[in-house]
Amino acid sequence: MDAIDAAFAAIDRRGFLPEGTADPRVDAPIEIGHGQTNSQPRTVADMLRLLQPHPGQRVLDVGSGSGWTTALLAHLVGASGEVFGVEIVPQLVTFGARNLAATDQPWSSIRAAAPGRLGLPQFAPFDRILVSASPPELPQQLVDQLGPSGRMVIPVAGEMLLVRRVGAEVEVTRHGRYRFVPLHA
Repeated sequence: MDAIDAAFAAIDRRGFLPEGTADPRVDAPIEIGHGQTNSQPRTVADMLRLLQPHPGQRVLDVGSGSGWTTALLAHLVGASGEVFGVEIVPQLVTFGARNLAATDQPWSSIRAAAPGRLGLPQFAPFDRILVSASPPELPQQLVDQLGPSGRMVIPVAGEMLLVRRVGAEVEVTRHGRYRFVPLHA
């Protein structure tokens, strides 16, 4: 079992869904309220494999929603790492933080997004950035938060991008079409 599969086995999606929602075993996005979704497991797995998080890394999870991806990332980086979830919907900040706390991974947290600002520049640089909402174009605000050799996975205008910092340069590769809720600053 690879690290991604092990994280999925350890972090049960059921603990991140509102009561009475669809079957968490279904490979589909599930509504979590406020116009947001808990992403399709196959999509999350694809994104995590592109991201390649490793133990000890500092990770930013943009659009943390119910906290599921934040918890998966926390499992992947372990107690020697640090995961910062950020969410724009206040009710989901509370919901996600409560769900995340139940996983007993104190090296991870979810906080409210600052209006008009993407990510958490005050905590940058990050080794990895996962974005679970789609902007119309690649946001420079997030690219600027990538550390040396950093990787960001982000759906931009329906296309999954892997953004890698290589020295002073930034390389972008495309990895298929996906649908996500819009990213708002």
